[in-house]
Amino acid sequence: MSTPSAESEIRVPSNPEADAAFLADFTTMSAFGATAAGGVERQAATDEDIANRRWLAEWLIDRGFTVAYDRVGNMFGLYEFAPGRPYVLAGSHMDSQPRGGKYDGAYGVLAAAHSLDRLRRYYDTHPEAVVNNIAVVNWFNEEGSRFKPSMQGSGVFTGKISLTVALETEDSAGVTVFEALSAANMLGEHDVFDSGEHVNDDDLLPIASYAEMHIEQGRELDKAGMIMGIVDSTWGANKYELSVLGHQAHTGATAIADRQDALYGAAQVVVGLRELADSYGDDLHTSCGQLTVIPNSPVVVAREVEMHMDLRSPDDAILEEADAKLNRLFAEIEVRADVKIEKRFAHTWKGHTYTPEGVSLSTKVIEDLGVSHMHVRTRAGHDSTNMKDIVPTVMLFIPSVDGVSHAENEFTHDDDMIVGVDVLTETLARMVEGAL
Repeated sequence: MSTPSAESEIRVPSNPEADAAFLADFTTMSAFGATAAGGVERQAATDEDIANRRWLAEWLIDRGFTVAYDRVGNMFGLYEFAPGRPYVLAGSHMDSQPRGGKYDGAYGVLAAAHSLDRLRRYYDTHPEAVVNNIAVVNWFNEEGSRFKPSMQGSGVFTGKISLTVALETEDSAGVTVFEALSAANMLGEHDVFDSGEHVNDDDLLPIASYAEMHIEQGRELDKAGMIMGIVDSTWGANKYELSVLGHQAHTGATAIADRQDALYGAAQVVVGLRELADSYGDDLHTSCGQLTVIPNSPVVVAREVEMHMDLRSPDDAILEEADAKLNRLFAEIEVRADVKIEKRFAHTWKGHTYTPEGVSLSTKVIEDLGVSHMHVRTRAGHDSTNMKDIVPTVMLFIPSVDGVSHAENEFTHDDDMIVGVDVLTETLARMVEGAL
């Protein structure tokens, strides 16, 4: 194993030409699914998302990377310095929320692509320093807006979500993940990397470590005037799919006392969730982000409401306690509204720390580059939330102006994006040389 260079040495210093190329590519990427208000809409495996993926594939191939897809549509750009050596993975996701922001996820994929391409050129002329190969990753369906749950591609990759269940997941029109990805020819027949879920499969590539750069989607960095956030831990989360079941009836002719109104019951769930969060102050976040009312007719009492809800907390004990209170609330609503509530886990993760060695490594890089920074805890889920449980993982943030995200007015300054690419490039360089 090669010995990493002195930590104070910067492998690929920033330059105006590289910065301009990154910003130009970000502008190009942001045109896929662009909305009139400055955001993007490219939900997973829609035409807009597929077109963006094809653009990235061409970008990677033009620079000597090999593009491959695994069995759930995760997209990889591989560059091999030496056969048999593990890979350092870096990336995020390019799918978006409906009328979402253009920075969320997409910035991290492009930052990884540019960072690793800079390192490709550097290590092609400095092969003696190489310990690991490199790969860009664009995770499938991180957002979970078209296909539930979120973080689906990395969830399957890390064994937290069943491949079969993921491929059979349907969108609101009844199109499955399998059908959507197969139509785009972006569904691999085999997996690419050994994520620990396979036994004695010599055809799979080994992983050394993972890094992800992302906008913060909160306002801690913006408020503090800091450029870089070093993520050292994550909130835990319980995500559920709910069915509130009532009985279809006439809105005019049916007496109020005789109604089993699923929408009335669902409305109480929404209010109860907010009141539950209020009772814990800043230590619990709750939400109901999606409701499907059936039959959704103006003159029919709803017979069913499908809901997606989540609870998040920095304290796993609070999360467990709030979950128990939620179950009691459901029992009360069932009696009060004369409905039945069915709750099913969609996705869950505990609050955990990120790799301490990764936190130390990225901190040293940021200090060597002279960039302002602070440690932050992520409330949002990211693909790194899954990856940190199987390989050494680095997660880094740059500021979101006013903390806006999942909205068209999401914004991050160009200068901050460029600094993020520089930090990621040097962090990945040290990972390539075996520092993590």
